[in-house]
Amino acid sequence: MFVIVVGGGKVGYHLTSALLKGGHEVLLLEKDAARAERIQEELGEIVRRGDGCEMRTMREIGFKRADVVAAVTGHDEDNLVICQMARRYFNVPRVVGRVNNPKNEEIFHLLGVEETINSTRIIQSLIEQEVESGEVVPLATVAKGDVEIVEARITDRSPAVGKALRELPLPGESLIAAILREGHILQPSMTTQIAPNDAVIALCRPEEEPDVRRVLEGKPKT
Repeated sequence: MFVIVVGGGKVGYHLTSALLKGGHEVLLLEKDAARAERIQEELGEIVRRGDGCEMRTMREIGFKRADVVAAVTGHDEDNLVICQMARRYFNVPRVVGRVNNPKNEEIFHLLGVEETINSTRIIQSLIEQEVESGEVVPLATVAKGDVEIVEARITDRSPAVGKALRELPLPGESLIAAILREGHILQPSMTTQIAPNDAVIALCRPEEEPDVRRVLEGKPKT
């Protein structure tokens, strides 16, 4: 498949990396020049700088021949516009939109963007299902079982305590999706520090799960 990923944040970066490893042709579009340059140093010429909401940019990077467009920026309004234009003007067979604010998910669906990724909904579902500490839940609806949700309970003795997310040596494509702290859901940044009694929600590939636990909880590899 030829997949265009719009948005070079952590979600877009890891999605692009995973698709490349899967043998797909991928193009990553990032609006911020500095960010695009940093990613390009790692991923090469598949990274382009440009505004995914602009018709001219869409034409230039090949929306017309894309099999899938995934709009995963941090702005819901941009993701919605990108998905709608991809489908309406370029007849892209499949569009996927990231929804950052759960309140906007219904708007996406009403305007024809049926496939959405909403990490808050995923985490809410975990809480409501009363997932026990240590249980691994396949995220089949997003990656056909190739991605797992891991809940790690942080104690005073956990090696991650006091460290910012950017300091954690997480394996491969794994990432921290959210932190549950004192009954609240935190959407972490790279400077967010892990604290005792946190419940850390991570996304990773099945083979990375033991290393994710070792980094967060200090448990040995299994």
